[in-house]
Amino acid sequence: MPPVTYVALENVRKSLGTRTLLDGVTVGVTEGARIGVVGRNGGGKTTLIRVLTGLEPVDSGRVIRYGGLTIGVLAQIDDLDESSTLRDVVVGDRPEHEWAGDARVRDVLDGLLGGVSASAYTEGLDTVVGTMSGGERRRAALAHLIVQDPDLLVLDEPTNHLDVEAVSWLAEHLAPRRGALVAVTHDRWFLDEVASETWEVVDGGVERYDGGYAAYVLAKAERSRQAASSEERRQNLLRKELAWLRRGAPARTSKPKFRIDAANVLIADEPPPRDRLALEKFATARLGKQVYDLEDVTLAPAVGADAVITNQTWRLGPGDRVGLLGPNGAGKTTILRLLNAAHDGKLDLGVDAAGAAVGDPWAPPDVRGGTVRVGQTVHVAHLSQALAEIVADERVLESLQRQARYVELGKGRTLTAQQLLENFGFTGDKLFTRLGDLSGGERRRLQLLRLLVNGPNVLLLDEPTNDLDVEMLTVLEDLLDTWPGTLVVVSHDRYFLERTTDDIYALLGDGAIRHLPNGVDEYLQRRKGVLAAATGAATRAASNAASTAGSGSAAGDPTQDDGVPRVLSAAAVRLLRKELTKVERRSQRLHTEEDRLHAELAAAATDHEKVLALDAELRAVVAEREELEDRWLEIAAALE
Repeated sequence: MPPVTYVALENVRKSLGTRTLLDGVTVGVTEGARIGVVGRNGGGKTTLIRVLTGLEPVDSGRVIRYGGLTIGVLAQIDDLDESSTLRDVVVGDRPEHEWAGDARVRDVLDGLLGGVSASAYTEGLDTVVGTMSGGERRRAALAHLIVQDPDLLVLDEPTNHLDVEAVSWLAEHLAPRRGALVAVTHDRWFLDEVASETWEVVDGGVERYDGGYAAYVLAKAERSRQAASSEERRQNLLRKELAWLRRGAPARTSKPKFRIDAANVLIADEPPPRDRLALEKFATARLGKQVYDLEDVTLAPAVGADAVITNQTWRLGPGDRVGLLGPNGAGKTTILRLLNAAHDGKLDLGVDAAGAAVGDPWAPPDVRGGTVRVGQTVHVAHLSQALAEIVADERVLESLQRQARYVELGKGRTLTAQQLLENFGFTGDKLFTRLGDLSGGERRRLQLLRLLVNGPNVLLLDEPTNDLDVEMLTVLEDLLDTWPGTLVVVSHDRYFLERTTDDIYALLGDGAIRHLPNGVDEYLQRRKGVLAAATGAATRAASNAASTAGSGSAAGDPTQDDGVPRVLSAAAVRLLRKELTKVERRSQRLHTEEDRLHAELAAAATDHEKVLALDAELRAVVAEREELEDRWLEIAAALE
């Protein structure tokens, strides 16, 4: 039996003002499909999914949806009720014993919210939406949709605000999903993990490719070869991307389920994306031997905050290309601020960095000890997550030329300011657009270019992929390939990290900076180890066993006789968890039995004796279920 077609578009046309975003598009989403949608910003990706889901009417053509289809949409801007709590958003009014006993719901809470108690939020499940940050709202909206489990799940940039761990969990969770999935994303690693089909929205049409991002690049290269494309710059970028995919990490190169001989011909003589030794040699000439030396440094984000690193020694040399990983709040941005402030001479080691504005991305952090040495020839450019202030009436080309008219990229490559802008999508009239009229993504691109044209030899990039589409990401990666300097990147974009850096360091929350020879995979394994160790530490802290807490205390009682919370032994924890599982299973059986008895009562409404017997049986079932619910709450409180 063929899969059901959930949604079909037939010859659909959709315009916005004078722009035609969809022109004669015919596509379909079938049961079990996992579709990744790519394309340039403003090219029609969001319009396509709004048409698919019925949020946007079409100008012409037909949209056909399967009867009874349930659709869940994650938009780029959520519509969560500001007065609702996290509990309301994710699990609604379901009884606690019911949702907490559902393994699928617990998995979502663990993967996105920090566990059943939502420890990643300040007030746990009672956190009010109106007090949440943008990232917290994003996770809450995503958790809500996944818990609902609609037939068709449509996600617009689902990895925004997610760290590497959460992106990895999301991909693992969505890949085997039975319902259909449509995801608009610039996260190429995520595309490779979840997509079995890729749609490219380009020039008003939708080009379809089998497989994830790697397969899409190979197939697109073959199409370009057959069409004898004359766009030399785009072809060169495509060849470099192919070289990376075919010679990069083994896990990625195995993704395509087929080989395209013609695509292999394209890269037969293509060198690696960058010559590391040559770049290091050139970087040494520009930077000297010393870049940054941190010795026994203890560092905190601000006065009074907890230290993120303690007595750490870390050295960055000329030509080093480093990715920095860690969970949110681990101190990645703080380290970038340290490197930036040390170069600017704003650090007063051993003295509190008082007076810094809260949230200022360039404010010096609080260095509580150690030594920070900076090479004399170091010239730093720091790309923060905040968008730099702009002169609204200034024009794009004028703004960049005011910084510099030429930029040296190394290996004899020189670009004019205009050429650099054109490479990053500022062509034609865009060169003369007012800065105040630029979109967020365009401002981000211009912010990056203004840093590059100043001739830095050290780049500190904090989430550089924000608001960049796949095409712009490949342009940026191509630019960085031949950039001869020291590079430090903080990013949740796994593909970008692996593509642009040579070494991965991590902050795992224990005050250390650790080098990870096996990259992101090692980071994810270590993070699992850290979480397991934290659980083990809590168990070891229970050395005062429940059996010694006093003869009057029951194993499931979370307090001693004096009302002071009691620490459970490891054995007691195991027994309580085993009992909790039994309680959950018995509760589920009682719920089923209760439903059966209600149905039989309705059917036997005219049989008085049978109604009495069934009513007595129902009362007994309800009483037992209520007792089990009370016991479940006692055990849950004890385990917390």
